[in-house]
Amino acid sequence: MARILIAGGGIGGLATALSTAARGHQVTVLERRAEFTELGAGIQLAPNAFHALDTLGVGQAVRDRAVFVDALRVMDGTTDRTLTTMRLTEDYRSQFGNPYAVVHRSDLYQPLLDACRDKPSVELRVDSPVMRYDQDEHGVTAVLGSGERVDGDVLVAADGIRSTVRGQLVGDGEPRVSGHTIYRSVIPMDRVPPALRSNTVTLWAGPKWHFVHYPIGGGRQLNLAATRDDGATEALVGVPARRDHVLGQFIHLGHRARRLLELGEQWRSWVLCDRDPVREWVDGRVVLLGDAAHPMLQYAAQGACMALEDAVLLGTLLDHDADLPPRLARFRDERRDRTAKAQRVSRAIGNSVYHPRGEAAAARNALLTGMSQVDLRDEVAWLHGARRFDAAVPLP
Repeated sequence: MARILIAGGGIGGLATALSTAARGHQVTVLERRAEFTELGAGIQLAPNAFHALDTLGVGQAVRDRAVFVDALRVMDGTTDRTLTTMRLTEDYRSQFGNPYAVVHRSDLYQPLLDACRDKPSVELRVDSPVMRYDQDEHGVTAVLGSGERVDGDVLVAADGIRSTVRGQLVGDGEPRVSGHTIYRSVIPMDRVPPALRSNTVTLWAGPKWHFVHYPIGGGRQLNLAATRDDGATEALVGVPARRDHVLGQFIHLGHRARRLLELGEQWRSWVLCDRDPVREWVDGRVVLLGDAAHPMLQYAAQGACMALEDAVLLGTLLDHDADLPPRLARFRDERRDRTAKAQRVSRAIGNSVYHPRGEAAAARNALLTGMSQVDLRDEVAWLHGARRFDAAVPLP
């Protein structure tokens, strides 16, 4: 039995706690905040996320809280014209083995937290920010903000895009600011006129902006997210935004989408950030995971999905307490190319699908309107279709 330390009690950290505890290890989750909670609003879960959640034992609990959407729809945001609709029902679910769903972030987080609390081998600690680490050939020590030293055999850094552990391991400074500001609001569904409701994830794409909405909370709420490529240079997180300011950022939005945007209230804003892919995630007994390893923009809707995949594979590789550093290196090697591709694709989608102007937008429209359902599924198969996260070749 190894002692696994996990810096960060978000989705990736709790998933890793479940995955490694299932292999018989003693796990301590070190959360910097005063409580275990998940901030944010809606999140999309492709089939690869459900494959991972099923392996972790919480798939049904998340399904019970999820909304299973019928389609992903891309609209021309200025004309209200439908560009493409990717159906997510029979053929999609048959091909990828699971549904596509949307949830409030808390509806993904709470089942993971409940499962961790039910595991005697998982210790959950709050007010425990990991500031740095020390290690030798026998173990690793997480040094907390209080100066307390917590000893273990492995340290997993799941402490997000501004990971302090990454700062020591990689040393690549602050995240890259994308220049895109996203405004988020969640409203009761009973405020939405019936004619504007749909069981879809709908994207309205415009020149240097887009607007996405979908139902969450078991269909009782509507998640609104409007993004502007405004050249923002400061990384803001959850800053309140006036309603008139938000509406003023999307003056060219078509009539139908505009009616939905006008329903938003208590808007908050974030400036989106990511990082370039890196080759190294491991330092001896220390490994990065999720956003600490490969933070990505939201445009492929795969950030949480990738963290869940990470957690399952890491648990598979740490199936006993011998030769731990080589197994961490194996984890890095197994995951690096896939997650780097997801990072790059997430950036590219923002430019080529979400925000193009002029001739580039016309080319996007022509491409999307010409794609069949098979074409659309083929485009996402490498992401949505991953069913196994164990090692690519047998372990020694």
